[in-house]
Amino acid sequence: MKTDEILDQIEQMFPDAKCELVHHSAYELLVAVMLSAQTTDISVNKATPQLFERFPTVESLANASLNEVEGCIRQIGLYRNKAKNLIAMAQKVVNDYQGVIPNTMEELTSLAGVGRKTANVVLSEWFHVPSLAVDTHVERVSKRLGLVKMNASVLETEQVLKRKIKKDRWISAHHLFIFFGRYHCKAIHPACEDCPLLSQCKYQKHIMKS
Repeated sequence: MKTDEILDQIEQMFPDAKCELVHHSAYELLVAVMLSAQTTDISVNKATPQLFERFPTVESLANASLNEVEGCIRQIGLYRNKAKNLIAMAQKVVNDYQGVIPNTMEELTSLAGVGRKTANVVLSEWFHVPSLAVDTHVERVSKRLGLVKMNASVLETEQVLKRKIKKDRWISAHHLFIFFGRYHCKAIHPACEDCPLLSQCKYQKHIMKS
């Protein structure tokens, strides 16, 4: 099955796949994605209303105390480190980018706590720059479906997927893989018995052999 056909099939399953992090600006999106590392979007969406009410702009976050930020996101995993990164990120945006969230990979990844995945999400979701962020769901699904070698790194996974998927489909492919991985091809107890892509699945073949 070709990559386009795989995406078509997933799109039939999840026609409304989209970013589930609630945001209304590039600033809010960047913060939400930074908070989402090793945490569910549901948990992030519960924490951000209080955070954004207290710090509605990047300037206000840049002037925040660590205790204040920690208090807003305490229910999120790794909240202490994330709070430090949020403040450092905001300070650099204010000092180096005049308070405007930058829109290039190089500039975004120069910010504290912002790696390639986070930058790709912001570039694609807010700035509509063709990008393909590889998170845990994208990596797991692409490897199980045989699109990427099992031992490929995150960067290698991104590069291979970009070669196999048409550029105008990179952004939607990211969302489709996430929904497929989050709601169907889960890390534990994937819905293999009800999967239209079972013939493509390397994971299922491995399970049957073992």
